[in-house]
Amino acid sequence: MADNETKPYVLAVDDEANIAELVSMALGLNGFEVATAGSGRAALDAVRARRPDLMVLDVMLPDLDGFEVARRLRQVEGAATRLPIIFLTARDTTKDKVEGLRLGGDDYVTKPFSVEELVERVKAVLRRSSGAGPGEHRLSFADLTIDEDTRDVWRGELLIELTPTEYKLLHYLLANARRVLTRQQLLEHVWDYTFTGNASVLETYISYLRAKVDTVEPPLIHTVRGVGYALRLPRDHKV
Repeated sequence: MADNETKPYVLAVDDEANIAELVSMALGLNGFEVATAGSGRAALDAVRARRPDLMVLDVMLPDLDGFEVARRLRQVEGAATRLPIIFLTARDTTKDKVEGLRLGGDDYVTKPFSVEELVERVKAVLRRSSGAGPGEHRLSFADLTIDEDTRDVWRGELLIELTPTEYKLLHYLLANARRVLTRQQLLEHVWDYTFTGNASVLETYISYLRAKVDTVEPPLIHTVRGVGYALRLPRDHKV
């Protein structure tokens, strides 16, 4: 790589200067351009000044913790501009790992760590996020997007939190966008029900989805009377 313009740009965020320097040196030796930040607010400022291709983000920071930094980034991002994040932390409980992944983290590396392993994880995440390898699988319709790898759901720039069942229902609707799906089809696919006696559970979850997905115009989830539901634009919508 001849110059910084052709190098992937990584922001390493850690309040321990020796760790930030270690990460910076290891990535630099492997062909990355690296900048560092020592706090959550400094990280957000750095992203605003120049968006990195990936962020290595410590969770335990002195002002805003890493989870809050990720939360704020996800709130203002669009689905197509999502910044890959690898959490780097001494907090290794399952609860913390789940929280990191729920916030759209792409990987979670615990301290103490191998710099060689971290470098390989950075390379792998960048391959996925660039579409250069497996992992870049998204479904989109209008301004609604689902990332099938991270299970993130976006409506425009709004990140939507869904339960596993809500996600499965929305994913099926989006995978069949514009098609009318019968209640029976939806029950069988989402709940594995082969009878119609539990149709009320479908109606309940459709209402849950509408309360989360259709908070902005135009509404996308539509009832087809006597048949079922469809994810589509309103008939009178003008592009």
